[in-house]
This record gives sequence, structure tokens and C-alpha cells, in this order.
Amino acid sequence: QVQLVESGGGLVQAGGSLRLSCAASGSIFTINVMGWYRQAPGKQRELVALIISGGSTNIADSVKGRFTISRDNAKNTVYLQMNNLKPEDTAVYYCNGLIVGVNSRMPRNYWGQGTQVTASS
Repeated sequence: QVQLVESGGGLVQAGGSLRLSCAASGSIFTINVMGWYRQAPGKQRELVALIISGGSTNIADSVKGRFTISRDNAKNTVYLQMNNLKPEDTAVYYCNGLIVGVNSRMPRNYWGQGTQVTASS
């Protein structure tokens, strides 16, 4: 079984910063991709940023230049550094991982429970 546990959400004023962390644990063989998605009230879940095992990243245009994704492979942890937060960044942020389990040897999609990020104007 694989679990993703997020931390680091909270309430900040517009212009502030937060750092989200997501740790993957369990029977992990390898992690192909880890990333962050967000869902605001009344809106669909959208990709924020992802990072593949080799280190390449994909950042949504709406946060490019303000958000940075990084990964510690030794800790199976992905981070999202969010700077210059805007009210429109307010959402529940979900960690996502495309992970190969020890027993399955096939990649599966896993989600964290979500963490609230609120940027007040």
C-alpha cells in the first residue's frame, strides 16, 4: 500500500509565501512522477506543477515564475514553494504520484488527502 501525506498549507496575505510538502510512503518500488494539483470551489481540479524522476518539470502558466517544484528522491518527498501568492491561488492543493509498487510493478496513480491554501487580499 502507498500513501501520500501533505503538509504546509495555511492562510497568508496576498504576496506571502508557503511551502507545501508531500511524502510518499509504503511499498514503493519507484516513483515516476510527482506533482501538485489544485481545486478551487466550483472549479475543476487543475495541474499546478509536476516533476518527473529525471528532474524535468512542468509548471502551469498561471503560476510560472512564482511557484517552484522540487523533489528529494532519497526521502520520496516533493515540495511546492509558492511565492507572491494571489487570492486566485486559493484552493485545496492535492499531491499526486505515479508510483510503481513493490508487488505490482505497474505504475498507479495515487492522491493525497489535500491541504487548504488561502491567500487573502
